[in-house]
Amino acid sequence: MPDRFEVTLSPRWRTVLVGCALALLAPLVLLTPQGAPGGFGRAVLIALVVVQAGAVWWMSEWPGTVTATVLLAGSGIQFLYPKAGPGIALVVVSTLAWIRPARESLWGLAGALVPAGVLPWATGHLRHALLWPAAALLAWSWGALGRARSARRQAEARRVVLEERARIARELHDVLAHTVSVMVIQAAAADDVFDVDPAKARQALRDLETSGRQALTELRAFLRTVRSLDDEPEGGAALRPGLADLDGLTRPLAAAGLRVTFRTEGLDGRTLPPGVELSAYRIVQESLTNTLRHARARTTDITVVATDRELTIDVRDDGIGGGRLTGLGAGQGIAGMRERAAMMGGSLTAGPDPAGGFRVRARLPVEEPP
Repeated sequence: MPDRFEVTLSPRWRTVLVGCALALLAPLVLLTPQGAPGGFGRAVLIALVVVQAGAVWWMSEWPGTVTATVLLAGSGIQFLYPKAGPGIALVVVSTLAWIRPARESLWGLAGALVPAGVLPWATGHLRHALLWPAAALLAWSWGALGRARSARRQAEARRVVLEERARIARELHDVLAHTVSVMVIQAAAADDVFDVDPAKARQALRDLETSGRQALTELRAFLRTVRSLDDEPEGGAALRPGLADLDGLTRPLAAAGLRVTFRTEGLDGRTLPPGVELSAYRIVQESLTNTLRHARARTTDITVVATDRELTIDVRDDGIGGGRLTGLGAGQGIAGMRERAAMMGGSLTAGPDPAGGFRVRARLPVEEPP
């Protein structure tokens, strides 16, 4: 899997890098440590220190160039004054491993290991021949570990955002697809009987208005929930439709020419988790939407059965296909219902019924998954 995690150093982190460079290199400039070069060598040493300290500010824009510059300057400083060691080069190598993928930062580690291991031999400081390479390896590993941890946090945050977007899209689809389908059917019914039965046409228009008002009420409640900073705003549970609202969901369908029968078992006095009730409501809602859009059905039977362990939703129609709204597209209704059931730890099947028509059957555990 490609590493797409990106890090940009803020001005605060750049200041920290420059501060580290100055703290490590200032003694070479302000003081004259024992063994430090004098004369021209000291001037070269100071120039290399200035190059290192200034280069690290651009680490975010040109990480490769800055790392190579710091390593080369560091090698010159270590050659002129072996006791200085790799110095700021270790910080830069660690930073490179943090802001760039391992395949791009390994060359920085190699560039630090070579002078860290060779220069102590060349300058006669053999005791540092193992110490400095080990320090360079540790610095790179620390940066790579920090990158991995930051990438995991970013991936988790992205996953949460995507899941929330999917949840909002599902809710909006379920609210709008059903209501708009009902409204279109009601408007068509009013148009069909406008001349021959004005009273029936007016009733269809009243139902159309009622459906629109209900959709607006549910959308406002949903948007208030989305805008809330809390996971569950005060009174938020009351805004969620549930099994008690199924009668209101099926009532307007009579004007659309669809006779709906609704039967429940085991729900008297039962209190189910809000998430289970909402999922059951949305599954019934989407099933009725599909019936209106595609089935050309006359009757739909809805059965909801609750036991100690699960809630079963069974929706059957006698449709033959080619409904009034089929031309509007297939959408993602069945896939969305399956996804909603799976999120609750349940399952959903949908397909032609051997007895005729179409059938949707869902099983939801009565305990919400952790």
